[in-house]
Amino acid sequence: MSYEPIVDQDKCIGCEECVDVCPVDVFEMKDGKSEVVNVDECLGCESCLEVCEPTAIVINGL
Repeated sequence: MSYEPIVDQDKCIGCEECVDVCPVDVFEMKDGKSEVVNVDECLGCESCLEVCEPTAIVINGL
């Protein structure tokens, strides 16, 4: 199964928690916000969802 993480740029506060917690480097910081850069690597582990306080991330396919 494939997963597609999406970051809502309007909700993202740029805390970098998702960047730090992702075991496969799906996210990078660009212009002070998190951005999905390696969508094909997503494992669907939901680590990013757990650390994202503003709930700016959703993962399609879960």
